[in-house]
Amino acid sequence: MPKMSLSCALKASPIFFLLLISTLVSAKSKDVTELQIGVKHKPDSCDIQARKGDRIKVHYRGTLTDGTVFDSSFERDSPIEFELGTGQVIKGWDQGLLGACVGEKRKLKIPSKLGYGDQGSPPTIPGGATLIFETEVVAVNGKTSSEGKTKDAEL
Repeated sequence: MPKMSLSCALKASPIFFLLLISTLVSAKSKDVTELQIGVKHKPDSCDIQARKGDRIKVHYRGTLTDGTVFDSSFERDSPIEFELGTGQVIKGWDQGLLGACVGEKRKLKIPSKLGYGDQGSPPTIPGGATLIFETEVVAVNGKTSSEGKTKDAEL
């Protein structure tokens, strides 16, 4: 292994120090600037995918980047139902759930510009907040399974 001279090390130190600091700062910053979609579970069969204009039912847990839960349909056992892609929910959901299958679980990291923006949603969501949602699509246009059966038909 080659040895570095002291003068070389001293010259490299400020650059190394700046790189180290910038890496630590960016690692600490949990804010995102673009929508991030992570597929956590995808069913074996994906015959029904959510498209713009579809009525979908979604279970979700919303948290801030510090882990604070601000809302959860799982706790209420009541998924939200809305028309996808029509502005009934925040833009991060309209974009982040497109193409999701019935039964699919996604983790959405939503920048404030696709969430509640600079104004937030007081008192639970501060302005400029990045939002993290764990989502599960439970129905698309009344279909609750990828085979197209409704929940009542399965009983």
